[in-house]
Amino acid sequence: QVQLVESGGGLVQAGGSLRLSCASSGRTDSTIAMGWFRQAPGKEREFVAAIRWSDGMTYYADSVKGRFTISRDNAKNTIYLPMNGLKPEDTAVYYCASTQDIRWFPSRLRSYDYWGQGTQVTVSS
Repeated sequence: QVQLVESGGGLVQAGGSLRLSCASSGRTDSTIAMGWFRQAPGKEREFVAAIRWSDGMTYYADSVKGRFTISRDNAKNTIYLPMNGLKPEDTAVYYCASTQDIRWFPSRLRSYDYWGQGTQVTVSS
């Protein structure tokens, strides 16, 4: 089992910045990748960004490219998501996810095995 704990959400004005963190613990030695998804009220959970654990390759949704940057700290089993230029449409609950599935596809929600509890990000206009 793997446990994921997100932190760093909050309320910010449009154009502002936040940094999300996700610490993983438990049986993390088989982690293939970790990622971030988000879910706004009344909408489906959507892919934001992902990072492959072996080489740090990163993947982004078009809506966040150039504004969000995913990174990892292998020693701490932690990923980060600095978010700049936030927009009201970025408002959502952000979820951290990890996978040990070698068939993992970055944006495919079902290819992730473990999920955090989520952290709220609210961007005011």
